[in-house]
Amino acid sequence: MLDYARAVAYNVPMNRLSTDERAQILAALVEGNSIRSVCRMTGREKRTVTRLLVDVGTACYRYQDRVMRNLKCQRIECDEIWSFVGCKQKHVTAKMAEERVVGDAWVWVAIDADTKLVPCWLVGKRDAEYATEFIADLERRLANRVQLTSDGHKVYLNAVIDAFADDIDYAQLVKDFGPSPDSQKGRYSPAICTGCKKVIRLGEPEVDLISTSYVERQNLTMRMSMRRFTRLTNGFSKKIQNHEAAVALHYMWYNFLRIHQTLRVTPAMAAGISNHLWSWREVVALMSEPIQAVA
Repeated sequence: MLDYARAVAYNVPMNRLSTDERAQILAALVEGNSIRSVCRMTGREKRTVTRLLVDVGTACYRYQDRVMRNLKCQRIECDEIWSFVGCKQKHVTAKMAEERVVGDAWVWVAIDADTKLVPCWLVGKRDAEYATEFIADLERRLANRVQLTSDGHKVYLNAVIDAFADDIDYAQLVKDFGPSPDSQKGRYSPAICTGCKKVIRLGEPEVDLISTSYVERQNLTMRMSMRRFTRLTNGFSKKIQNHEAAVALHYMWYNFLRIHQTLRVTPAMAAGISNHLWSWREVVALMSEPIQAVA
């Protein structure tokens, strides 16, 4: 293998990487390493690693978009996880906003509470437009009536009504938050949950099953597995295309390659979408698959 200095000097093109080398890079990316640290570990140039991330991430998104259909889920939990591209929203100038996508980039996430499968996600703003698009996408993937739980974000209700009408059992887990002691001292610290209540919105959801615990735990997995989601670091995404590709690659790993500690199988296997544990070589092979239209 080339060392890092030689890789930079010769700038080995991505199409000359072997399947095993690509698999090694992808495996490092989903274990919480930054782009630059992956370059140092594998001896590859930054542009090569980034290009591989975008190409494979795009292929992973297309594949999951195609196979995550007619799902027989029973309980779905939804949540949003915050991230940003380029800079935080408060630092975005008018000129920056005109030139490229910068600022807050929330990831809307749905998870099957039983199989832990993530059937869909959406990167965008935390507003009614993206909520409507996200919930409509979720509805198209389900084969039957489900019990849906979300947090108390007010845009969910109209989005759920527009997508499901009355063919759903929907509730919100509304949490109250207060400042932490550390935040009052000027230190960064997340808000503390001071209480929560279960609010039934549509249908007849089982009260004991109204929860967002699984999706919130999955959000923690995201922050631990993608360096660009780690708080208070300089590993954040600089381009929205790289950000979206990293999210798609993460969910490919989470759904198809990562054994769930409780289930002892991958979420895709538990949901009946896959009959085996995927390898990174199979993920790399997705780049050669023809693009298929989804009805």
